Amino acid sequence: MCAFYTPSGGGVRTYVDAKLKAAARFGHEMIVIAPGERDSITRVGPGAVLATIASPTLPVDRKYRYFDDERALHRSLDSWQPDHVEASSPWSSATMVGRWQGAASRSLVMHSDPLAAYAYRWLGGMMPTPVIDRWFGWFWRHLRGLDRMFDVVVCANDNLASRLQDGGLQRAETIRMGVETGQFSPRLRSLELRNAALRSLNLDPSATLLVGVGRFSAEKRWEMVIRAVGECSRSRRVGLLLVGDGPRKKKLERLADCTGGVAVLPRLSDRTQLAQLLASADALVHGCEAETFCMVAAEARASGIPMIVPDRGAGIDQLVPGAGFSYRAASDRALARAIHAFIERGPELQRAAAVRSSVVRSIDDHFRDLFARYAGLEERHLETWPMNGLSEPAVVPEHAAVMR
Repeated sequence: MCAFYTPSGGGVRTYVDAKLKAAARFGHEMIVIAPGERDSITRVGPGAVLATIASPTLPVDRKYRYFDDERALHRSLDSWQPDHVEASSPWSSATMVGRWQGAASRSLVMHSDPLAAYAYRWLGGMMPTPVIDRWFGWFWRHLRGLDRMFDVVVCANDNLASRLQDGGLQRAETIRMGVETGQFSPRLRSLELRNAALRSLNLDPSATLLVGVGRFSAEKRWEMVIRAVGECSRSRRVGLLLVGDGPRKKKLERLADCTGGVAVLPRLSDRTQLAQLLASADALVHGCEAETFCMVAAEARASGIPMIVPDRGAGIDQLVPGAGFSYRAASDRALARAIHAFIERGPELQRAAAVRSSVVRSIDDHFRDLFARYAGLEERHLETWPMNGLSEPAVVPEHAAVMR
């Protein structure tokens, strides 16, 4: 049940599309139920189905939709009769899944970290985190309620799992993600592509090429990244390619025009092109401290390039010693100093360290662990199922594809 799945793409769609392909390889059938323009069922591969429920657009970003009809969501689950249900948003759709009366085991995958993305970002400069947590006690109560509804709460990094555990969640655990095997590699590096990118920024090959990739939304802090690159460019020849799409695109384009040495490019839907660009950059720069996995950082590591990432969130999990820098999250000045230090240390020397550590956990490793965890939940859930007070599930309809 994926509230964040949208045709326009993004990290969640990349992950979910990979999961749809992986399910068949591991002997499962999987249905993704997402909010859509209309009710539909589409078979997207062997044992892979995308079902949409007609849903309204999200007011803050009309490229996304949200579940607003709990009965329709429950009817869809009743129809498919799954063995396991996975919710992927800690908002209302997870509560709807938790209230469903089916006998399936269920998990909540934390694809977002609302406290870090919003509360800590908005108020972090004014008060310490424990005070913010007290202010947002209602959300912690909501999370603890979800914790009681689900068999497991899956996190992609230990920092988030530990924070949830400290907040009273008893079922939070880490199942690390991974990247597509063979898709990202240092071998894809192209000096011709690198130099062409620098020329497009009116810089020569002696300059440093930074790349930022991600959704153009407030929590990603791309304005901070652009300002830091602009500050650093006063004393260093450095350029930035910012690749993505989102509601802040126009604002970022205006800021880039005023800064110089920065270009905002459309999202690259071709994963091969993205892999080539990452491998050809001197470093990845990232601004968001609220990432739950930071897939682009893992992809950059697999591409053998250094990284400049905040000291909080999942991005720092991928930072290789001697191949980049971390900086104090949410600080323009700290990021500018980190970029300057990266250039001072020597990009090529750091790239050599990054290449040596470019072998990372594969996405299949992640799915193998995840599906095995779900199978264990199903077995335990069936053993205790009569105690759950739920009626016996109906006969599976012919059209239903279920995870076995």
